Amino acid sequence: MKRILIIFTGGTISMSFDNDSNKSVINDNHNELLDKIKSRFSDDALFDSYVFSMVPSPSFTPNDMFKLGKLIDEKLENQGYDGVVITHGTDTLEETAYFLDVFLQTKKPVVLTGSMRNFDELGYDGFSNLLSAILVVLSDQSYNRGVLVCLNDEINAANEVQKSHTVALDTFKSLEFGPIGLVDEKTVIYYRLSGYQSIKVHPSVLNKRIEIIKVTAGTNSSLIDYYINESVDGLVIEGLGRGNVPALMVAGIKRAISSGITVVITSRCPMGRVRDTYAYEGGGYHLKTLGVLSGGDLTSEKARLKLMLILSANLYPNNYFSFNF
Repeated sequence: MKRILIIFTGGTISMSFDNDSNKSVINDNHNELLDKIKSRFSDDALFDSYVFSMVPSPSFTPNDMFKLGKLIDEKLENQGYDGVVITHGTDTLEETAYFLDVFLQTKKPVVLTGSMRNFDELGYDGFSNLLSAILVVLSDQSYNRGVLVCLNDEINAANEVQKSHTVALDTFKSLEFGPIGLVDEKTVIYYRLSGYQSIKVHPSVLNKRIEIIKVTAGTNSSLIDYYINESVDGLVIEGLGRGNVPALMVAGIKRAISSGITVVITSRCPMGRVRDTYAYEGGGYHLKTLGVLSGGDLTSEKARLKLMLILSANLYPNNYFSFNF
C-alpha cells in the first residue's frame, strides 16, 4: 500500500465565504478534506497531511517555494512517502509548479492542484480536483514525469502549463500541445511526454533578485535604470513578438548588462518562442549581439524563476538560456 503526503498551502481550495463581507477568505478545511479522502481511498493508500501555510497564493513567494521544495525533498527521501499532492491557490500555482519542477530531483510523482470556487460556492471543484490529483500520484505511470498539475481531470506538465482564464474551471492549459493526460473516473491516461526537457538546479540558498519588465509600444529605459539602481541580479524583459523591444530600451539594456545584470528576453505572446530573427535596433538578433539571453518557450514568470535558481546556484546562465535552443 502506497504512502501519500498531502501538503496544504492555502488558496481558494481552503476558502469559504466570510459572513460579514460575503467574500472569499481563508478557512482551514484540511481536516475535513482529509477525512473525505481517507474514506475514499481506504483500500488503496495511507495518507498523512502537512499544513505548510494557509495563505492566498498571491502571498506565496519564491522563498516559500524554496522552503516547500526542501520540505518535499526531506519527506520523500527520509520518510518513505511514494508521492506528494500539494493544494495551492491558482493565481501562482503555475509558478510554484515550475519552480519545484526545476528544483526537485526526485522521480516520484509530485502533483499540484487547487480550485476555482471556494468551499461554500455551488460547484465547489476543490474536492474533485484533490481526488483526481491523488489518483495521478497513485498511478505507476506518473513516475519520472516531473512535477504535474491536475485540475478539471486534466493532467498538465509544470513546464508547459499556464492559467488561461480568470474564472473558468478549465483554466489551466498547455497552450502549445494540450494536456499530457487525463483522469477518467478512476483511470489515469497519459497521451504523451512533456514537449520540453526540464533542467534540474538545486541551490543551497535562494538569494538572487530577478524582476520582470513588460514591454509595450513606446516603452523606454526608465524601468531598466530603476532596477539598475536597485542592484537587481537579473531582468526578464517581456518583449514583443519574437522577442523584440523598442529602440528606446536599447541604451538601458546596454547599461544593465555592463552593470553585471543578466538580461533575458521573453515574449508577451501566449504561444511560440523567441528567436534571433530581426536585426533592426531592438530586434532579437540585435539583442543577442548585446549579450541578451533567450527565454525560449518560457513565460516571463517561469523564466524569472529559472534565472533565480541558476544564479543562486552560481551557475553560468548562458549555458541555460540560448537562442540556439
